[in-house]
Amino acid sequence: MLTKNKIAILSISIVLVIITTLLYWGEKKPSSLSQTFPKEIAHEKIIPPVIRVESIIKRGVLRVATRNAPTTYYQGPLGPKGFEYELAKDFANYLNVDLEIIVYDSIADILSAIKEQQVDLAAAGITKTKTRLESFLFGPTYQEIEQQVICNREHKTPKKIADLVNRDLHVISRSSYVERLKELVKKHPKLKWTEHSDISTEALIHKVANGEMECIISDSNIIKLNQRYFPNLKTGLSITNKQALAWVLHKDSSTLKQVLNDWFVQYTELNQLSVLEQHYYYYVPIFDYVDIRALHRRIDSRLPKYQPFFEQAAKQHDLNWVLLAAQSYQESHWNPRAKSPTGVRGMMMLTLPTAKQVGIKSRLDAEQSINGGAIYMSSLMGRLPESIPDRTKIWYGLAAYNIGMGHLYDARNLARSLGKNPDSWEDMQEVLPLLANKKYYSRLRYGYARGSEPVEYVKRVRHYRDILEKAKAHEAAKVKTK
Repeated sequence: MLTKNKIAILSISIVLVIITTLLYWGEKKPSSLSQTFPKEIAHEKIIPPVIRVESIIKRGVLRVATRNAPTTYYQGPLGPKGFEYELAKDFANYLNVDLEIIVYDSIADILSAIKEQQVDLAAAGITKTKTRLESFLFGPTYQEIEQQVICNREHKTPKKIADLVNRDLHVISRSSYVERLKELVKKHPKLKWTEHSDISTEALIHKVANGEMECIISDSNIIKLNQRYFPNLKTGLSITNKQALAWVLHKDSSTLKQVLNDWFVQYTELNQLSVLEQHYYYYVPIFDYVDIRALHRRIDSRLPKYQPFFEQAAKQHDLNWVLLAAQSYQESHWNPRAKSPTGVRGMMMLTLPTAKQVGIKSRLDAEQSINGGAIYMSSLMGRLPESIPDRTKIWYGLAAYNIGMGHLYDARNLARSLGKNPDSWEDMQEVLPLLANKKYYSRLRYGYARGSEPVEYVKRVRHYRDILEKAKAHEAAKVKTK
């Protein structure tokens, strides 16, 4: 018999599965979809390629195979997003050509497209395995992952390989997961699993969350991103050591591989790969089962009332309304009467002096508070140095909102004195916590500050923003199908 808690968890799981299943195109998708993005100016310090890949230059387009997933490529509220997409876009800019993204159903389909030379390369989070090295060329390693078992919280999580025997275990077919299981079965002959050829790993995760499957195997980076959308998932053991992710090329593409390697060396030396990783993955480890469940409930129960205020304020002050809403959730959980022990109040938790500064009469009025927070946030962004890259400038603005612009300037000056880059958010995340260390704050203009707080603040706002984006994409898809 189901308990109330189990019923609640099951209900939430069903809602979440519907949301994300629609978002990630479901189980049955067209064999491929294509979209072309015009070239942009490459990083100013990147030296153009010496070697030319004539076929690509003549065509004027780099053709890249990928799949639709949060770790690779997807359409966000403001346009295309995804780690692999942005990395491929930067490489296309280096080549001075347009980027054509071609979406396939599965890794198997992507590898077939490479083998048949339908595309120039595959950027899809593909593991570099011994078997694949026999058939393809690989670019440089840009990320390392582990294969992990993930299960529904209703089931006991396996702690060792032997615990996988007699379990309902599922994987996508023709994958690195199957390769690894075939190795493991030599020592564990009773180990069995079910392979799926017409469904993605993300869709399998949906089924686990929905209770249709007990456990699956997935890459650790995929699990990290999906776990916050499905709070009833639990990660079990890793069945591999670290494995390399790399782009895949045809066996005859040695020239393209050399050009790719040349670009990648510059790209990493200029810290661009690190910036991209920070943008998509640094804040991912935050996971609070109760908090995520609460956010999903409030997206339905509270956000609709305040969404028009967020949209209007963001439009007036050149901000992203989803990010503004995420910031407000971090501040007050969308409670217009929220109050902290320090006296900040309202949806955007404004201090009384700040409220007066931005012309807000009542901090407890939701519309006024949201507009006041947007005005203040916009003013902070306007005071930031132009040397900060546009991609990360918003994180500096959020940090200033949390800790104050004076302390942020202190941290930037401290970064310089320590040989760090004040325009690198990665470096600033290391420096900001030092504001609580007397060794450093005693010689700073604004003195002591709890510098670790803005670092965590930014992580959580980004975390909430991503969940909101997925929910809003689902709503848009529903409207479009009516």
